[in-house]
Amino acid sequence: MILCANPSAQFKTYQTEIEEAVLSVMRGACYVLGNEVAKLEQEFSGYIGVKEAIGVANGTDALELSLRALNVGVGDEVITVSHTAVATVAAIEATGATPVLLDVESQYYTLNPMQLEEMLSPKTKAVLLVHLYGQAADIDVITAFCHRNKLSLVEDGSQAHGAKYKGKRLGSIGDIGCFSCYPTKNLGAMGDAGLVTTNSSELAEKIRMLREYGWKNRISKFSGRNSRLDELQAAILRVKLKYLDQDNAKRMRLAEYYTEHLLNLPIQLPKLRKRAEHVFHQYVIQLENRDNLLERLKDNGIQAGIHYPIPVHLQPAYKDRVTLATDMSITETLSQRIISLPIYPELSMSDAKTITDTIQIEFE
Repeated sequence: MILCANPSAQFKTYQTEIEEAVLSVMRGACYVLGNEVAKLEQEFSGYIGVKEAIGVANGTDALELSLRALNVGVGDEVITVSHTAVATVAAIEATGATPVLLDVESQYYTLNPMQLEEMLSPKTKAVLLVHLYGQAADIDVITAFCHRNKLSLVEDGSQAHGAKYKGKRLGSIGDIGCFSCYPTKNLGAMGDAGLVTTNSSELAEKIRMLREYGWKNRISKFSGRNSRLDELQAAILRVKLKYLDQDNAKRMRLAEYYTEHLLNLPIQLPKLRKRAEHVFHQYVIQLENRDNLLERLKDNGIQAGIHYPIPVHLQPAYKDRVTLATDMSITETLSQRIISLPIYPELSMSDAKTITDTIQIEFE
């Protein structure tokens, strides 16, 4: 079986270092928000190229706490997309704000900036920009829109650890960057974990307080909650962070192989944005009659994914509860056409060949 994602294989790659790091924590005397978290925050902020990084319990919390630090709450609106993980929209709702969902660009799968003016209102407080599948959204246009309208910009880099735009790491461009470190991510823990990045010391202090009951010197200055990162996950992430660039390079080589061997088929392949570095959390293709190819892959022991099969605005929990752009046609069409092919650093080139050979046979 060729899995769509395989975090256990990455554990085996770095098993000795991970086990040593975990045992060191277990033999110590601190298990939550200790030295490992502090070192991870320092190392990750240096890697992204920002002044501050804050460890939190998961990526959804990273988004929610970041929005709350920007004073987003009841009565406010936050613009984002419907073609994303539900967590993006759930985090907005958790603040009490209303999600305003836009369509995406057909080639890059990220927020369509042409719809921003249409959905701007006096209630708009922030744009939550998702760098989907490992590639930057149209940052220049969106940043200019936010500056012009005095809106906060939060980058959701949960699928784009290490990716760049014009030489800058994603997560260093907006007011705040947010990252999930779920096990399948490019930088994945062995459980839930999240990271927040910012150049604002004031925002960083507020997020640190929000993640622990709003405490300052163990006195709650405002309402917060428990979103602490534990030492075990921080220690594991510190090991993996050292190898993130080389693991991303392996993803890129696999993506190049896929593109080379699928180029002449009736399939829409990923398009690379100019001056952006795509780290291929997912390698997503589009085609008609998707189910036929999915069945053939399955019959040949190849597990493919669909990210995402149902747009957030069409899911029962959110239908009729979010504000929508007038045209959501690209998002709704994509959900019927996309397939995520297996891609991760431990995927062998021989397995990649098996995958492309199987796809080629489907179109013979």
